[in-house]
Amino acid sequence: MDAPNQSYRNRVLQLLPRSDFDELNPHLETVTLEYRQPLCEANEPVRNVYFPVTGVVSLVNIMANGAAAEVGTIGNEGLAGLPVILGDELGPMIAYVQVPGTGLRLRAEILRSALQRSAGMRTVMLHYAHAFFNQVAQSAACNHFHDIEQRCCRWLLMTHDRVQSDQFLLTQEFLGMMLGVQRSSLTLVAHKLRTDGLIEYRRGQITIVDRRKLEHRSCECYAVSKREFDRLLGPPSGSRV
Repeated sequence: MDAPNQSYRNRVLQLLPRSDFDELNPHLETVTLEYRQPLCEANEPVRNVYFPVTGVVSLVNIMANGAAAEVGTIGNEGLAGLPVILGDELGPMIAYVQVPGTGLRLRAEILRSALQRSAGMRTVMLHYAHAFFNQVAQSAACNHFHDIEQRCCRWLLMTHDRVQSDQFLLTQEFLGMMLGVQRSSLTLVAHKLRTDGLIEYRRGQITIVDRRKLEHRSCECYAVSKREFDRLLGPPSGSRV
């Protein structure tokens, strides 16, 4: 069966059975995802679910001392608002926009009601949740075993896959939080990647210059996570890789 609406370019929505998509479609609102915009607050009810199209969302854990660490990213393969899928109303982490772009907003109660009625929709959403938590687990192992440059290349590739452009906004502040490293260390890595012709970096704007070299310099975690998403969700339509 053809995807319900290819123009949306969100894999979870494309995977829904046509009848389920038709039920949600009138309630999907196209929105602009602004840089640092909070989408879901920690320990507060999830009121809206967001399906990114070109933007990228960070799921961030705030420690007691105010320090922040990213635990996962969400792009056009999924959605922000996982507690709704898992039958909960609250989540312990904040979700906010890491890379600005576009997305689709759906009221949480609409999705809850639809999930109760459709086993097919529940299967698609739970497959995404499984893939997301596999990504989180792979990231934890990656942070333990791989060096900063490998991890940086991995995050750049993941972002490149999601934004549908060779150029995107990604500040050193965000990248440092994602990788759990000091800004000075990240500056050295970014300079090396730029000198070697893999990227261009000016005022928070990153341009991917040589994706193949970036893949070669990344650790295996990028390919492992991508295989899991493709296994559970199918390969993305129009994918560059």
